[in-house]
Amino acid sequence: MALRKILEFPDSRLRTVAKDVETVNDSIRTLVDDMFETMYEAQGIGLAATQIDVHLRVVVIDLQDDENQPLVMINPKFKTLTQEIDEMQEGCLSVPGVYEVVKRPDRIRLKAFNRDGEVYEMEAEGLLAVCIQHECDHLNGKLFVDHLSTLKRSRIRSKLAKQKRTEATS
Repeated sequence: MALRKILEFPDSRLRTVAKDVETVNDSIRTLVDDMFETMYEAQGIGLAATQIDVHLRVVVIDLQDDENQPLVMINPKFKTLTQEIDEMQEGCLSVPGVYEVVKRPDRIRLKAFNRDGEVYEMEAEGLLAVCIQHECDHLNGKLFVDHLSTLKRSRIRSKLAKQKRTEATS
């Protein structure tokens, strides 16, 4: 396993639409392992391959602090199961230190392949549903800040640029 560098907003590579995984093989399983290691090290709960500059439809999620419920989603697709919209504060490893309220459907049905290439389906609600939608957005070249107003997005871009300048001089 290896730690990977997480791309940060506004890096244009985060806007790349990921391609479907043709075959789940050892290379993909190694990618999944690297993604989990990278996500856990960064103290995140989800990571899309796009965020580490690999443009394949692969996502890892683990909502548990004890890292014992890893979820692998290869070529994930979801559909909304409700008209109810949930408002939840979101953050992102590619937008460090920024948390904003985003509105998303509360319940979804997911269909994906696991790390062994077996298809599975599941229903998700609450935080898991939000996390799946957030990570699938990454695979489509979209970030949670795209759900915000232009003004908020601009302020976030400025804040992150200032942080980078400060880090570079210290």
